[in-house]
Amino acid sequence: MSNVVSFNPPPRKFEVTRADIMDIDDYTKIRIEKRKALVKTKAHRRVSIGPHATFYFESYDTMWLQIHEMLYIEKGGEQQIPDELAAYNPLIPNGRELVATLMFEIDDEPLRKRVLGGLGGVEETVFIKFGDREITATAEEDVDRTNADGKASSVQFLHFSFSDEDVAAFADFDGDVVLGIRHENYPHMTILQPSTCAELQSDFA
Repeated sequence: MSNVVSFNPPPRKFEVTRADIMDIDDYTKIRIEKRKALVKTKAHRRVSIGPHATFYFESYDTMWLQIHEMLYIEKGGEQQIPDELAAYNPLIPNGRELVATLMFEIDDEPLRKRVLGGLGGVEETVFIKFGDREITATAEEDVDRTNADGKASSVQFLHFSFSDEDVAAFADFDGDVVLGIRHENYPHMTILQPSTCAELQSDFA
């Protein structure tokens, strides 16, 4: 008889449900511990491109924490929970995509206005490339991310949709994975670190 004990990991979760929400008093007791536990993971999911842009690749864990943080800060109780679930669940990868929050982080207000004023449509120019495959991001459709004056929002929510073949290729790929922006006023790209690629591979079911 074999002594090998099989391990079946828990099923991957693609949304935070009401049952996943902790009582806020209980969350307060473990808040610091939970935040610390995600520091390393979030570091692998943070990618800077050029002088102002930073991508934060989201997951069930990052959104679970974000929802609890909003409940902790705003203290809206039970009535607040549906709104937070509706706001953040769309940013959890569905098993065939990567999801990123793109932020243009510029402290200087005149510079921020000038840069964002020239970045209209930037949300349509983001891509991930590996080998001969290129995945173009699509923006979350909740609101327009470029206003009528051509000014980009400082925060963009982006989805990179993968086919089954793309997922398999990404899992086996051992070359450079490039994340880039092709906007004429912000033409920057970077090669993802191996630790980041390994972390992102875990987003696929």
